Amino acid sequence: MAAEMRFAKSHEWIRPEADGLATVGISSYAVEALTDLVFMQLPAVGKKVKAGESIGEIESVKAVSDLYAPVSGEVVAVNTALPGQLETLGKDPYNAGWIVKIKPDDPAEMAGLLDRTAYEALVKSQSH
Repeated sequence: MAAEMRFAKSHEWIRPEADGLATVGISSYAVEALTDLVFMQLPAVGKKVKAGESIGEIESVKAVSDLYAPVSGEVVAVNTALPGQLETLGKDPYNAGWIVKIKPDDPAEMAGLLDRTAYEALVKSQSH
């Protein structure tokens, strides 16, 4: 995991890219917690999102979970291959398993999210 990667408490990760966009996915902890993924609903390209707002759903045999935008901005790309290959989330959640790319309204908004150390502490506290 790259040091610049940030995490939301709802288990989405976000990584700023050199082109000014931000790549978003869900953490390996979330993938493991969901288990047996069966369906994913992704947002449309061009959708305006607000931080903390649901941008889609991921469904396992156990439950349906919302996917949340970690920052406000515009969805500029969607990983359209992912719903047909949900196993990618388990194999490579931080690269091939990306979900959307967002053009952030305010890139500084990412600084308010958890860094890797804080996120790992959160996961450890939730798994006991």
